[in-house]
Amino acid sequence: MNLILLGMPGAGKGTQAEIIQKDFGIANISTGAMMREVSRSDTDLARKVQNYISSGTLVPNDIIIEMLVQRVGERDCEKGFLLDGFPRNLGQGQALDSANVAIDLVLYLSISEEEIVNRMSGRRVHPASGRSYHILYNPPKVDGFDDVTQEPLIQREDDAPEVIKKRLDVYYDETEPLLDFYRNKNLQFIEIDAAQSLDKVTKSIRESIAN
Repeated sequence: MNLILLGMPGAGKGTQAEIIQKDFGIANISTGAMMREVSRSDTDLARKVQNYISSGTLVPNDIIIEMLVQRVGERDCEKGFLLDGFPRNLGQGQALDSANVAIDLVLYLSISEEEIVNRMSGRRVHPASGRSYHILYNPPKVDGFDDVTQEPLIQREDDAPEVIKKRLDVYYDETEPLLDFYRNKNLQFIEIDAAQSLDKVTKSIRESIAN
């Protein structure tokens, strides 16, 4: 099964993506990680990506889609894949369509703006991997340290309330239109109440995928 995970920044997409990957044995594809991996290789595509990154400009949709098509063709995607953080806007969703990347299910983690602001101020991140935790809802085994590497966690600057509100404005403008785009397509679109506890959200997602 090929999935897309949508939701506001801080809705819990990263945490649930890791759980889905473990539960169902599908590849968890983050475009950030994908670009880092491609840019370290010695290919024409890597050089294109490196040029955009080094100049500080956004990598165009057609390049991202080219990387994505290449990535979903790899062996670990044979049982399916999950896209976390992509598409970010309607143009990327349409480009994904045009590239004939088949999507079976869209999971939308629905939550209020107020809850997001409260949540994100407690978030802690492992910089190297992007693994995220929350001091209340999803704490690490040892306070302040990553479960896997035991390296220190950080609070990102963009988790300050005023910065969060700006990020949400971008979400409303760019990402939210994808909800209607996918609701109107011939695929499963399931809305999950992301304001529930971590365990309840996970249970709802498991049931949605299993059905």
